[in-house]
Amino acid sequence: YSISMIALGIEGSANKFGVGIVRDDGTILSNPRDTFISPPGEGFLPRETANHHMDVAIPIIRQAMEEAGVTAQDIDIICYTRGPGMGGPLRVGAIVARILSQLWSKPLIGVNHCVAHIEMG
Repeated sequence: YSISMIALGIEGSANKFGVGIVRDDGTILSNPRDTFISPPGEGFLPRETANHHMDVAIPIIRQAMEEAGVTAQDIDIICYTRGPGMGGPLRVGAIVARILSQLWSKPLIGVNHCVAHIEMG
């Protein structure tokens, strides 16, 4: 028989904060996200973007888990975008992932943003 794993992944390398919950066979159980929108004529800056990510992280994680129908006990591994990306937003994602990993006693895996795009293709 086969044991299925479920991963919770956090992406926050730029102005979008997202949480994906997937099975090891590639089935996407949920993938909510929230985008920081800067005022017209301004780009998104690291500090403001990081503050946005801090504000939405817990609600987005809760939404992802509810949509996926999973609890912390169902999650087998926590993944997060390690880089490259914007320093402030990346740190928020990494800290949130590390906290969940420690709270839930789950392994933690940092993922290279560029490699993940290549592997998705």
